[in-house]
Amino acid sequence: MTPSLYLPALLFFYSIKAEAWTRAARISRYNARPISTGALQAARSNGFPKKRGPQQSKASPKSDDKPIYSMPALYDLAFGYRSYEDEVTFLLQTHERCTGQTPANILEMAAGPARHALTALQLHDAVQSATCVDLSPEMAAYAKAIADEELPENRKNMFTYIVDDMRYFQLEDASQTFDTAWILLGSLQHLTKNEDVIACLTLVNRHLETGGTLIVELPHPRETFSMVECTRNGWEVPLEDENGEESGELRIVWGDEDDEFNSITQVRNFTVAMELTGVAETDKLQNVREVVPLRLFTAQEIDALARCAGFEMVEMYGSLDEEVKVDDEDLAFRLVSVLRKL
Repeated sequence: MTPSLYLPALLFFYSIKAEAWTRAARISRYNARPISTGALQAARSNGFPKKRGPQQSKASPKSDDKPIYSMPALYDLAFGYRSYEDEVTFLLQTHERCTGQTPANILEMAAGPARHALTALQLHDAVQSATCVDLSPEMAAYAKAIADEELPENRKNMFTYIVDDMRYFQLEDASQTFDTAWILLGSLQHLTKNEDVIACLTLVNRHLETGGTLIVELPHPRETFSMVECTRNGWEVPLEDENGEESGELRIVWGDEDDEFNSITQVRNFTVAMELTGVAETDKLQNVREVVPLRLFTAQEIDALARCAGFEMVEMYGSLDEEVKVDDEDLAFRLVSVLRKL
């Protein structure tokens, strides 16, 4: 089954309250699109989970003991609503606005299926290389297959994927540098200790050109301070059959009321659950549920950690959208930090 059957999607961990999720502005920006049951069958043949009980993750970074990260096709089904074209345009234009130069070489950390990097290569001729790093070999294989299927022949060699730890990754050319780097989709949350965050940021800094940018996307800090009790967040992705008729849905839960939150370490053990309903042959399409420890960051923490790694904070936004200010009470639901190498 070729990657062209998969919707462009990537696991995007939304740490927002369920009631806030339903705000019209957010729904209009991230509106779930129907997914065909053909794509569902593709997911089943490319790593859809077997039935399992809750899994407690033991390590902070993404690792092989987290089965959810070994199911890239499932991510395509569950998170098919991202507008990668708009987000990549924001990322590239933000770098250009902060540096006065168009970025040619991109580094994407904890890249998963590498949808942002691949979109940059597909739609922006000025981008001459995209290097991705992720600890999951399944994600890497999946992304390489997509690149082989979707990138033009003359740009396939511009895409590189390295399976390695975001804290200690090694490039084939140790002297290689990039114009801009991205840590998106809340991926920095997997680094629950300061020393791990600093190790990652310092290594990224080493591979950036002087004045280069690092753009980090995280949940909005208001979630840290409003978490009197843990909240249950979720959304549904509608499924369609071959005739375009509704054929069930994929329900995603990110966070449950019983999740533990440590107010000292600011780490919450997030429950992640995915459930298919109303789909034919569901006996082979089982549900998945596990627990993932994620750190919640404040803006000042990101600023301080960035300084420790040789960056300065130059801009903040409330979404991957230049028009959404970080302090917008209605529209801001992410913390997007734009860091510049000193």
